[in-house]
Amino acid sequence: MSTTTSAASEYRLPLSPKSRAPILPLETGDCMNRAEFRRRCEAMPDLERVELIEGIVFMGAAVRYTQHGGPHQLLIGWLDRFLEEAPGLLGGINTSVGLDDINEPQPDAFLMLPPGMSKAAVTVDGYLEGPPEFVAEVSASTTSIDLHPKFEAYRRNGIREYLVWRVVDRQVDWFALQGGQFVRLPADADDVLRSRVFPGLWLDAAALVSQRRKRVYAVLRQGLATPEFVAFAAEVAKHAPAGE
Repeated sequence: MSTTTSAASEYRLPLSPKSRAPILPLETGDCMNRAEFRRRCEAMPDLERVELIEGIVFMGAAVRYTQHGGPHQLLIGWLDRFLEEAPGLLGGINTSVGLDDINEPQPDAFLMLPPGMSKAAVTVDGYLEGPPEFVAEVSASTTSIDLHPKFEAYRRNGIREYLVWRVVDRQVDWFALQGGQFVRLPADADDVLRSRVFPGLWLDAAALVSQRRKRVYAVLRQGLATPEFVAFAAEVAKHAPAGE
């Protein structure tokens, strides 16, 4: 995760239009609600990656290609191929997601059902409000956050599936919401993980962590060829916005 913001001591503090008092720049560890977080974010337009998790501000550090950039690209390629085959689904990367009064994360990737099927929605000012059905994080230096406070925020707010790729550990954790708790998705006999929310979204986790693209995409194609996916895509298409 990364940010191009200047150090706080070098940042020229903008003034609040009402009070004319300086708006303090955000720093990692600050505690606040989401309204204050959003107010300060909008006063610092150069920020690239900053999250509010359980009322605490987390700001990105320098990003390694080996631990984030490369793995992130493969994760997005996998999800993008799925999106191509199901017009009407929405997806994105590094998008601010308003979950509750103390949580506005920026997941590395997300998928959501079309309007009318999802609890999430895009607001008139372009933000995402509510829980998308699937979120994913590429986790190296942020593993303790992704598997603890962020895990709890996602669970409590009804994210239905949560995937964490622990790059350094060479492990993938894929959780599904069941009875209000996250449980691990079991792999099938071929060690393939299959989404419960998005039929056809199949993943060979071992191929992902070793970044064997051909195998990752081949397993996904198998999922896309199933009758379950065909029926799912047809239902999604009924709710797709006009023009898609």
